[in-house]
Amino acid sequence: MKVKTQLALPLVLLALATGCASNHEKIVFADEAEIRAQSAAAPAPAIQKHLERADESQIEQHVFGYLLEHPLWNLAGCSAIFLQADDTEVAAMMKKYPDHVPPIKPSNRARLKSHRPPLDRDTKKVAIVLTVELSAPDADDSVNATGRWYAGDAVTGFRAFHLKKVDGSWQIEGAK
Repeated sequence: MKVKTQLALPLVLLALATGCASNHEKIVFADEAEIRAQSAAAPAPAIQKHLERADESQIEQHVFGYLLEHPLWNLAGCSAIFLQADDTEVAAMMKKYPDHVPPIKPSNRARLKSHRPPLDRDTKKVAIVLTVELSAPDADDSVNATGRWYAGDAVTGFRAFHLKKVDGSWQIEGAK
C-alpha cells in the first residue's frame, strides 16, 4: 500500500503539469513588438499649461479694473467693495482707484456670514465682493476668466472675459 501512495503523488503532479502545459493560450509579454506598437499609437496625455503667479495677478487686476469701471450692479446703499485677492493686489487696486465710489477696502473690514449679504464693518451697510476665476491657458496661450460680484442672493452675477498676452502684457480681448 505504501508503494501505491508513493507512486500516486508523482502521478498526480505529472497530470497537473501536463494539464498546464497543454494549455496553448498565447501569453502576452509587455515587451513584445505588437504591444509596443499599440502603446506608441495611443495619444499622449495633454500637458496641462499653468500660469505664472505674476500673470494671474495681472489678469485679475485687468478683470477687477473692468468690473470697477463698468459696474453691472445697482447698489445705491452699497458702502464698500471688497476684492477676493491677496493684500498686495487689493492695495494696488486701492491705489489705482483712490476715489472710487463706493471705496475699495481691505478684506479685514468685511463681515461675511453664510447666507447673508456681505457687510462693511465700518458702516454696517451692505458691501459687494468681487472675485476672479481663471481657466488654464488655451492652446494659443489665451486665457478665459470669469469676474463675479456678490452682494447677497438678489445681487449676484458674472461676466466672462477672454484675455491674451500682447508684447508681454495681458489685455482683455472680449467681455460677455
